[in-house]
Amino acid sequence: MMGGRAVLLLVISALFAQIGASDPLFHESFNESFDGSWIVSGKEEYKGVWKHAKSDGHEDYGLLVSEPARKYAIIKELDHPVILKDETVVLQFEVRLQNGLECGGAYIKYIRPQATGWNAKDFDNDTPYTIMFGPDKCGSTNKVHFILKHKNPKTGKYVEHHLKSPPSVPYDKLSHVYTAILKPDNEVRILVDGVEKSKANFLSADDFEPALIPSKTIPDPDDKKPEDWDERAKIPDPVAVKPDDWDEDAPMEIVDEEATKPEGWLDDEPEEIDDPEAAKPEDWDDEEDGEWEAPKMDNPKCEVAPGCGEWKKPMKDNPAYKGKWHAPLIDNPNYKGIWKPQEIPNPEYFELDKPDFDPIAAIGIEIWTMQDGILFDNILIADNEKVATSVREKTWKPKFDAEKEKQKAEEAAAGASEGLSEIQKKIFDILYKVADIPFLEPYKTKIIDVIEKGETQPNITISILASVIVVIVTVLFRALFGGKKPVVPYSLDTCHCCILLKT
Repeated sequence: MMGGRAVLLLVISALFAQIGASDPLFHESFNESFDGSWIVSGKEEYKGVWKHAKSDGHEDYGLLVSEPARKYAIIKELDHPVILKDETVVLQFEVRLQNGLECGGAYIKYIRPQATGWNAKDFDNDTPYTIMFGPDKCGSTNKVHFILKHKNPKTGKYVEHHLKSPPSVPYDKLSHVYTAILKPDNEVRILVDGVEKSKANFLSADDFEPALIPSKTIPDPDDKKPEDWDERAKIPDPVAVKPDDWDEDAPMEIVDEEATKPEGWLDDEPEEIDDPEAAKPEDWDDEEDGEWEAPKMDNPKCEVAPGCGEWKKPMKDNPAYKGKWHAPLIDNPNYKGIWKPQEIPNPEYFELDKPDFDPIAAIGIEIWTMQDGILFDNILIADNEKVATSVREKTWKPKFDAEKEKQKAEEAAAGASEGLSEIQKKIFDILYKVADIPFLEPYKTKIIDVIEKGETQPNITISILASVIVVIVTVLFRALFGGKKPVVPYSLDTCHCCILLKT
């Protein structure tokens, strides 16, 4: 009987253990107000106001960045530190950039344990963290950061190690979920919306900058290049002499004495004349505005003549020109190569089987941004990938799907009411540039006419594009194989647009 009870207890214990393992280590859904749970930094520089607000179009709440051009800082201390060393750990959170992200951060800092006496109100940019993860975009920066701060066991110094190939930030205003999976075999995987975008190994020098494990040797900082070290591979030939007939003063160009003035040159005609159609403005005051002069225009007589004005013989290349003489280069007999300091053992080198992660004792958001409307939600730490996947599917996926459907409907409505989509606008911009190609000049007016008609009928964009391509191919064909210049009338019928080429 006792044996049966023991088995039953073991089964129950195993069941509870399994249930416990399926729970997140930490999950902040922001269903309730964050007041009292999250601590806003008391530092003077952080003037941004955090709000408990609904995501646009949803009943779901999140932590909102409410003002543009501000610094923000808020922190949540965990009940128990999360240990990263031996098991899989998943870091995950949602961000919605409701007003876009032109310049600013939307990342999270996973804070390591602080010194005794530290107060959450003191949270700021200098607060030490273990991992920084999430979107950052400004200027040339457009990446989903993953930064590990790791302690060098030889020096005791913490070094920032940046993932070399982070994914880019999605460029829209939809909800997105960012996931970092840290594996006990030193692998880290970065997912955006559940799709793997980057994979790396913590101990690979190819994946992190700088590498977690320093190089075994370093250049000797005390080694100096000898004064007689010659790095010149080539030198001027010391025995070469300038040839006697080398004239360094000969000009590059000389007057072409054999040139003759073209027949029909108009010596007495200026290149520009007063515009005969210009008239002095009625309100022109000679005393205040000065003497009025008609604007100049190109002399039409010069357009049909070889030239106007005083004719001068043109210049031509001087066959005697040689320029400055330089001795030819020869191999340097004293060349020793490019000097480098000798390598010495690196005093900071250490060996490592796996990163010595500091625990996560708190979660902090410390950002500067030019945009408001950034909404954080469902911040999660789990020791099981399935838990993170489950939370992602239940919390993020329905919102994302709804936002995508709404976006499609808005784009369709905009296309019906406003005419052209962004893609169509780009197509027509390209077609206008095509119409400016010189060999299409005889047909430019008619092509532009067709394009303008197409802009009022977005449903025929592809037909317009195909029609212009037909024109280009036909013109090229006739240019290559002969034939009369084509006449290019156009017609717009009820179902499509085409350009009819007559032979």
